[in-house]
Amino acid sequence: MNHLLLKMLMTACALALAPAYAADVAAGKAKAEEVCADCHGDDGTGDDDNPDIAKLTEKEFVKAMEEYQKGVRTKSPKMARAAKKLSAEEVANLAAYYQSLK
Repeated sequence: MNHLLLKMLMTACALALAPAYAADVAAGKAKAEEVCADCHGDDGTGDDDNPDIAKLTEKEFVKAMEEYQKGVRTKSPKMARAAKKLSAEEVANLAAYYQSLK
């Protein structure tokens, strides 16, 4: 009985910690056009100076944005400023949008 209770409690905790929203590809596209396209292009493939963000998995994209937001990635001050203006929901939407281009 204790194993079942423990599993139920762990599941409840995991659900409580999960984001309360599902990623919205359309919202991600709109935000990409507003924030990302100038440097990374309409399709996220970038150029010689800006990396191809469309090739990243959703997890890699989110991790990169979080690292810019926390100051872990500092190579591009412009990217750090842009990332710091994004909410977690916007990051998730952007990640879903770029993933949808594959």
